[in-house]
Amino acid sequence: MSVPRSRRRRRGSLAALMIALPAILVFAAFSWWPILRGAVMSVQKTNFLGPAEWVGLDNFVYVLSDPLLLTAIGNTLLFVGLAVLFGFPLPLALAVVISTVRTRRRGLYAALAYFPVIVPPVVAILLWKFAYDPAATGLFNTLLAPLGIGPLPWLNSGSLAMPAIVLQATWAAAGTSVLVYLAALTAVRPDLYEAAILDGAGIWKRVWHVTLPQIRTVILIMMLLQLIGATQVFTEPFLMTSGGPQNATLTILLLMYRYAFGGSADYGAATALGVLLALVLAFLSFLYLRATRRWQS
Repeated sequence: MSVPRSRRRRRGSLAALMIALPAILVFAAFSWWPILRGAVMSVQKTNFLGPAEWVGLDNFVYVLSDPLLLTAIGNTLLFVGLAVLFGFPLPLALAVVISTVRTRRRGLYAALAYFPVIVPPVVAILLWKFAYDPAATGLFNTLLAPLGIGPLPWLNSGSLAMPAIVLQATWAAAGTSVLVYLAALTAVRPDLYEAAILDGAGIWKRVWHVTLPQIRTVILIMMLLQLIGATQVFTEPFLMTSGGPQNATLTILLLMYRYAFGGSADYGAATALGVLLALVLAFLSFLYLRATRRWQS
C-alpha cells in the first residue's frame, strides 16, 4: 500500500525542520532574543544589578532631547556620504579592472585586494592611527612633504578627522566588495561584449552599457548594505578619536556606547537609541527597495 503524497510531503517537511532546528535555536538565542530583550530594555531603567524599573517612553524622550543627538546624526550622515562617495565606486572599479586581466593573475590581484580584510580590525585601525601622527615625522606627513603639503593635523582636526576615518574604513572594507563584484562579473555573458566590440564600442562604453546593467541587482544590494553598515560605524571613531576632537567624529553608535558605558550606565537610553536607529534603518531600507524595484528587474 503506497503512502499518500500529502503524508510523504509532511514527513519530508518534518525531517527538514528537524535538520534545521539546531540552527534555528542558535539563531534565535543570539539574534532574536537580543532584539526582543533590547526592545524591552528600551522602556526600562536598569543597571543589571537591581530590579528593572518600567519608565515607559521616558528613555526615548531623553534621547530625542539630548543636544548631542543632532551632532551624532550629522556626523554619521557625513560618514555615510563620504563612504558612499569614495568607498562605493572604488571596489566596483577594482573588480572591473581585475576581471580584464589574465585568468592566471586574476587570483593574485583578488587576493591582494582582499588582504586588508584579513588584517584584524583593531590592529589595522591602530596602525592607521600611528600613520596619522600629526607631527612632521608622521608617516603620511612624511610622504606628503615632498609635494609641499603639510604637516597636517589629521585626527586632531575637526575638518580632517572624519575624512581620515573614512579613508581607513574604505581601505579595510573594500576587499569584500571586490570579491562580490568579481563573482557577479563571471555571470556576464561574453557574447554581449563580443557584440559590443563588433559595434565599435570602446572599453568605457562596454562597461557602461554591458557590465553595469548586467550586475545592477548586485550593485543595488551592495549599495543598501553599505548604507546600513556605514550608518552603524563605531569601531573606527571609537579607537581613533573617541568621538573627538570636540565631538567632530561622534557617531550614533558611539553616543549609544557613551550612554551605556560612559559613567552613567544608562542602558535604557542606549537601547532606546538602538531601537530608534533600527526602526529608521528598516524604514529607509523599505523605501530603498521600493524605489529600486523597477531597476532590479
